[in-house]
Amino acid sequence: MKLTKQQKTERSKSLGADIKVAGQIFFTDFKGLKFGEIDELRGKLRPLKGRYAVVKNSLLRHAVKAAGVDGAAPQIFKGPIGVVICEGSDPVAAAKILTTFAKQFPNLKIKAGFVESKWLNPQDCVKLSNLMSKPELLSQLAGTLHGLISQVPSVLQAPMRDFALILAALEEKKKQAGAAA
Repeated sequence: MKLTKQQKTERSKSLGADIKVAGQIFFTDFKGLKFGEIDELRGKLRPLKGRYAVVKNSLLRHAVKAAGVDGAAPQIFKGPIGVVICEGSDPVAAAKILTTFAKQFPNLKIKAGFVESKWLNPQDCVKLSNLMSKPELLSQLAGTLHGLISQVPSVLQAPMRDFALILAALEEKKKQAGAAA
C-alpha cells in the first residue's frame, strides 16, 4: 500500500515524537529474518516498554532530525532498517536482548545505538550488553551495604574483646609468675 505524502509526514512526526521520548534507540539490519523471528524479538522487548519497527529509511531519517538527534552516521540509513525504541530507564536490558537475539539469529545485525544523548557503534552496543542491568547493580549495592552494616557491631565490640583478652593474658602471666616464685 502506497502512502500519501501527508501520511508519510504524519508517520515521520509520530516516530520523531517517540524517539524524543525514548530513553534509548537501537538501529538494526534485519535482512534475512523471518516474520516469526521479528515477532519473537518484539515479544522480548515488550516488558521493557520497547518496540521494534521496520521503517523506511527516509521516514526514519526525517524522524531522527525532527526529534533533534544530531550526529547520525549516514551509513545507518542504508539498506533495510529496523528500529528499537525503548522508553524504559535501563539501556543495558535492551542491549542484552538485542545481542543475545543476534547470537541466536545471526541475520539480525546491530547498526548503531543512541543512549543518553550519545551515539554508539555496534561494538559499543555489545559492550553495553555485557554490563550488569540496573536491578542487578542495585541488588549488588544492597548486598555490599548490608555487609558493611553487619560488620559495624563486631568492629564496635573489638576494643572490649581485645581489652578482655589482654586482662586474661595478664592474669595468666601473673599466675605463671606466682607459680614460678
